[in-house]
Amino acid sequence: MERTDYVNDNLSLIQNTEGLTFGTDALLLSAYVNTRSSFGLELGGGSGIISMLLLTRGKLSRADSLEVQAEYASLTERNALLNGLSDRLRSICADAREYKGEREYDVVYTNPPYMTVTGGKMNLDDKKSYARHEHHGTVYDFLLSAKRNLKFGGSFYAVYRPDRLIDLTSAMRQAEIEPKRMTFVHANTESEPSMVLVFGKRGG
Repeated sequence: MERTDYVNDNLSLIQNTEGLTFGTDALLLSAYVNTRSSFGLELGGGSGIISMLLLTRGKLSRADSLEVQAEYASLTERNALLNGLSDRLRSICADAREYKGEREYDVVYTNPPYMTVTGGKMNLDDKKSYARHEHHGTVYDFLLSAKRNLKFGGSFYAVYRPDRLIDLTSAMRQAEIEPKRMTFVHANTESEPSMVLVFGKRGG
């Protein structure tokens, strides 16, 4: 089943209500990305919400959204058409571990699967499981894809779970993407962080 959600005055989103829908992490990552009129690549694009937010806010001039699940890649195409972004947002159905763009990107951003295939409760819905668990690549695989597609000096952004921050920053270092800034997200002043936003530069 599908529904169309109002996101803001510039954006509506078709979502599969039986699959994984966008959440606060996508909104926070789109706000955290600090670029202007750049060419961007999203790794694990889902239904395209982050790329479309970046485009409508002027942070990107063009974007490619890479998604391994064909159903979600198709949703991105439909959402781009719905929001008049088809000329600036390209949906690519491919595996991040294998993808190499036609040219290098100014910025790569991702909300990657944050659970190992043996970690956490496995969702019986495969679509949700693929989005949450590392079936199609570890965080290191995502960082290797970022390195392969990001220009030297280009920017990398990610939102991730704080309990796996060491895995993320270690993968960034191994992929020659130097962590530069991180921001922890708390529900309130007394709670443990629920998310962490990270910015890095390829080549330091």
